[in-house]
Amino acid sequence: MPSYGKQTYNVGTQDKVSTLKVNSNINFSPKTVTVPQKDLLIFFRQLAVIIQSGVPLAQGLELLAENTKNEKFALIQVQISARLQSGEELSNCLKVCKGQDIVFHLAGVKGSPKMTMQKPASFMVPTIMFSFNMMEAARRCNVKRFMFTSSIGVYAPSKIFKEEDVWKTFPSNNDRFAGWAKRVCELQAEAYKIQYNLKNFLIVRPANVYGPGDNFDPNNAMVIPSLISRAISGENPLTVWGDGSAIRDFIYSEDVAKGMLKVVEKNYNKPVNLGSGKGVSIKKIANAVAKMVPGGPIKIIWDKTKPSGDKMRKMSTKRALSVDIKPTIKLEEGIKRTIDWYLNNNESSSDRFNSFTEKN
Repeated sequence: MPSYGKQTYNVGTQDKVSTLKVNSNINFSPKTVTVPQKDLLIFFRQLAVIIQSGVPLAQGLELLAENTKNEKFALIQVQISARLQSGEELSNCLKVCKGQDIVFHLAGVKGSPKMTMQKPASFMVPTIMFSFNMMEAARRCNVKRFMFTSSIGVYAPSKIFKEEDVWKTFPSNNDRFAGWAKRVCELQAEAYKIQYNLKNFLIVRPANVYGPGDNFDPNNAMVIPSLISRAISGENPLTVWGDGSAIRDFIYSEDVAKGMLKVVEKNYNKPVNLGSGKGVSIKKIANAVAKMVPGGPIKIIWDKTKPSGDKMRKMSTKRALSVDIKPTIKLEEGIKRTIDWYLNNNESSSDRFNSFTEKN
């Protein structure tokens, strides 16, 4: 086990207590840690094997931390493990799940690709913590049906994302932290199915979701709400990263909710994509927003010095159609509804917890 200095974190298991020492003099913030792609791939491969073998997540993280050379990344693993075993968050989740027949787990951190890369731990750590505690609480409370909301981020770049292909590849390098975190949570759900015979643990993978109530903070929002808030605040011309050629699959929030209900009703226990199945260019999205906002159309400038992201991210809807899931809100109508909602709620929309601000 590596020794890092003065401060000691005790990480307990049922059989023993292991100690990982962390140098208290390190100026360390888990929100700014940098982990090479190679190291991250090795970590998640090993974690996947550990979870599939039946080792509890907290103990698995402890074991990996002992062999992690990057001391900052090792500390993150220890912190997650310690928090998992402290029981405080689990206690809160038990209160939420007690007496419930159906639980929809949508808790998570959502932000722009730029923010994902700048503050990866702000995505990865809460996502794993939320999901472990909610699944364990649902199991202990004998919840009849539990739905985990995964993400399009679990997929590798390809022409179309099929549910059965996800474990053949790795998440996109542009979405690796959030993508791998969601994959670990899916593994946890699969582990519960195997060990506890919980066939009622369900998984959906929404595409690029947008709609009323979204995060409209232009510094860390996704493309549609970011463009809407910036345009309405008076940014003209509107600068957009890349050349607009990237293709994305967008789905309105109401259609996602209906799809989730359908999966629960049918107790369909294979992962299901929730997308439109149609690819739309970022250029088309930007032009639509620029045209529909008050005072539009406004001018758009494409900053080609900035990355466009993966060329194509589109979901297969074959499995969704097999359980009678089909989006009904067309893109133009969805954007219009979202703009109207923001115009009427833009002050209250900013009054929300922000995982990326320094005060939090």
